Amino acid sequence: MLLADFIRDGAARLEKLYPSPEARGLVLMLCRELLGVTNYTHVVEPRTAVPEERLPELEAALARLCAGEPIQYVLGVAEFCDRRFVVGPGVLVPRPETELLVAEAVRTLQEMELDRAPRVLDLCTGSGCIAWSIALDIRDAEVIGVDVSETALDYARKQFPQGPSFIQADVLDTEQAFPYGPFDLVVSNPPYVLERERTQMRPNVLDWEPDLALFVPDDDPLRFYRAVARWAQRFLRPGGVGLVEINEALGPETAEVFRAAGFKNVRNLPDFYQKDRFVRFQTPDNQAINN
Repeated sequence: MLLADFIRDGAARLEKLYPSPEARGLVLMLCRELLGVTNYTHVVEPRTAVPEERLPELEAALARLCAGEPIQYVLGVAEFCDRRFVVGPGVLVPRPETELLVAEAVRTLQEMELDRAPRVLDLCTGSGCIAWSIALDIRDAEVIGVDVSETALDYARKQFPQGPSFIQADVLDTEQAFPYGPFDLVVSNPPYVLERERTQMRPNVLDWEPDLALFVPDDDPLRFYRAVARWAQRFLRPGGVGLVEINEALGPETAEVFRAAGFKNVRNLPDFYQKDRFVRFQTPDNQAINN
């Protein structure tokens, strides 16, 4: 089979689930990853054929895409902050918006005037993409990631050879013993999708990615932010900074959680589309809150 024919036919099959440009892009990504071709090989070398021995693997991967499985699960990797993270069923696929959280975290750490290695706590770490990205960009940083899911932690621990420590704990249990603080920075991308927003989500997310990492009850959407605020009260050093990713529809309400918890310089930060996507907050310079 010619590569051009596989791309054309594969895109046509995927158009039942995705808009035409996205369907074609997914097939091109599949071919690039599995065959090592470029996105234009089939154009500049139209007689390029799919090696016969590779066709079953390619067809099986395409069938998984046609069943709605995220391409990151099919390929086993997701691109994030110019690195490749291992992902699969049971762990959330990293989103591009979260790269902005990492960039703000790295910038914050670089601006801190510390005479020692900075210490970072990543709550609801999932695949560990935030924790690892910070640790790899700030080479001397001591980073600890926390998640309730042992499946997610299995992915986090095997991303790269050396880096953060990952600990299983329920972030909602805010008074548990945790002998690892204090920290200069607390970051979190917790579950924040409202149950009523399910109808707006695509099957490749809704049917495959873990509910545990996505959804919060409609009647208590800020439960994780109250928990993060309490962790930050307990473990952020004086002058320490917190950064959380949020639901764009709840920007002011989420910021108020941290103001009410006693933090200063609380403000919303935008994403690529100028929507409220993050909250940044800080512990008073002369004291930890720890109330």
